Amino acid sequence: MQKGHLHPLTLIVNESVRIFSDMGFELALGTEIETEENNFDLLNVPKDHPARDMQDTFWFKDILNKLPRTQTSAHQVPYMRDKNEKGEIPFRMISFGRVFRNEATDATHEVSFHQIEGLAVAKRGEITLGHLKGTLESFLKDLFGDDVKMRFRPGYFPFVEPGVEVDVFFGGRWVEMLGAGMVHPTVLTNAGLDPQVYAGFAFGVGIDRLMLAKYSIPDIRLSYQGDLRFINQF
Repeated sequence: MQKGHLHPLTLIVNESVRIFSDMGFELALGTEIETEENNFDLLNVPKDHPARDMQDTFWFKDILNKLPRTQTSAHQVPYMRDKNEKGEIPFRMISFGRVFRNEATDATHEVSFHQIEGLAVAKRGEITLGHLKGTLESFLKDLFGDDVKMRFRPGYFPFVEPGVEVDVFFGGRWVEMLGAGMVHPTVLTNAGLDPQVYAGFAFGVGIDRLMLAKYSIPDIRLSYQGDLRFINQF
């Protein structure tokens, strides 16, 4: 009898959790169904931001202010509030799971995909953009090897300031792998933390795109079609 084996997405998740655990990050999972407050408001996303529109976000028809989360960042503020109440700062946390966005599909986009969220908070002066850069470089080199080609460039996300985007070169081109930055003071305030006392960094990694780069898969949609000719290669 042929034995089953793990899906490549699961392989990436397991390896990523191992890498971040080795760096002192604890695992804490959020929920796939979130409130508008956690998913947008508390993360400093303006009321008129395009991400809230029907063409970018799925909304429940009969459940007010609830949605399938568009990002694992929705877990950030509740987690920080809990840590603050318990007096457990500094901390380093990762979370992973499925997210949902109402967008056109192509080789690198799907309406449902997976992310790994990272969040670290400490006293100001004890955590910097340099720590974020070093963390992400260590992660990508551990996952892909020391010869991985990566680049950091400025990026905008409402919940970080400054923000960066990180690309990895594979398949003959640069592909965005993650967004990151220093936690925005407004987000810290929403979590009950004084931004004059605390600082932090956060990042969101596309697990599916890590899978594409790691295993040289040409199209993200292959991993969701259930075709055994694809699955049995791993």
